[in-house]
Amino acid sequence: MDLQEKIAILSGAARYDVSCASCGVSRAVSRDVNRFAEKGLGSTVSAGICHSWSDDGRCVSLLKVLLTNYCIYDCAYCVNRRSNDVPRAAFTPAELIDLTIQFYKRNYIEGLFLSSGVAQSPDHTMEQLIRVARTLREEQQYYGYIHLKIIPGASPELVSLAGRYADRLSTNIELPSAPSLQLLAPDKKPQIIAQTMDTVTAAAPAAGQSTQLIVGATPERDLQIVSLAEHLYQANNLSRVYYSGYVPVNSDQRLPALLGDPAMDAERSRSVRLREHRLYQADWLLRFYKFSAAEILSPEYPDLDEFVDPKTAWALRHPELFPVEINKAKYAELLRIPGIGVRSAKRIVQTRRFHSLDAKALQRIGVVWKRAKYFVTCGGHLPDVAVRSSPAALYRFFSTEQKQKLLPGQEQLALFAA
Repeated sequence: MDLQEKIAILSGAARYDVSCASCGVSRAVSRDVNRFAEKGLGSTVSAGICHSWSDDGRCVSLLKVLLTNYCIYDCAYCVNRRSNDVPRAAFTPAELIDLTIQFYKRNYIEGLFLSSGVAQSPDHTMEQLIRVARTLREEQQYYGYIHLKIIPGASPELVSLAGRYADRLSTNIELPSAPSLQLLAPDKKPQIIAQTMDTVTAAAPAAGQSTQLIVGATPERDLQIVSLAEHLYQANNLSRVYYSGYVPVNSDQRLPALLGDPAMDAERSRSVRLREHRLYQADWLLRFYKFSAAEILSPEYPDLDEFVDPKTAWALRHPELFPVEINKAKYAELLRIPGIGVRSAKRIVQTRRFHSLDAKALQRIGVVWKRAKYFVTCGGHLPDVAVRSSPAALYRFFSTEQKQKLLPGQEQLALFAA
């Protein structure tokens, strides 16, 4: 098999792993000759990674490949499971090192995302991944971005060594609960994954650790998923949790089956993508807006809303906290207002030191006024009394048809936009 065929197989096999963001990394060039030379190839400054997109919407800014798609595991949801009759290939470490350098010099890529099927054993596979990263750093003096996938069950010594050469490590938790993992990936043990993530936490490089959750292959509610993400951020100091909407690639009775009707299958696919989008929005609230999982969802509201983003849904459930006076609210209160982000909240605090703010000033600052106007006052002025007097805060208790009548005309569409 020639190199081009290997690239086609192993880059295609890697496209379902979405935990490959490359931003926020700044690797200082070490003067320690035992590690990296003083001068070398590449950089990971914040603006150094250029993002592009595949036809299925996934980020492929990096050379994103598997070392091999041979795998000893038989996970129901994975295209590379051992029972699948798919073309198999494997790079040698030397091939992948040369490919990375040549692609970088041609400006095709500015970083490497390297994962692998588990060939022979976790330790054997992890050794091969580390060999690629170590050679790039120590022999090729490559300082570009490297993201290594950690194989659960690999020895702590190998995991720690991987952290020496990579800018980011990731260990996929795969599914939101132990029963689901036992059902769909019986070869993988949740306690082993947790132990490996703890080891990564101790050995993580400057950019930290990420993980990936498959959403929609199993029946967990959004509350369980968001609560798990919150726990991972707190316990493992994760940089990111990635949510991957389930894509049917295998026929297996343990997985959601295609409905057989193109229109119904398309609608379910749209629903999965929307759910993935809502989970990312909720994740943003956890990471940057100081929300807790219990505030975003609860046993009474265990799933994220189809009609509105999580922050707007929270605000509608708490009408007693609104409207907020924009010229007096604390920074933490500003962050809770739909349509106001972290940057615009900071700008509001800075700008109102010199003069009071009205609707036009807020829009110039960057506030999404079509959402924020339902929840604020500006100098005591209520921007939209007619809309505010509607029963919008109770929209959850109405049918779809009734929801469409809660707010008049285009105002309703603006508030409930995805």
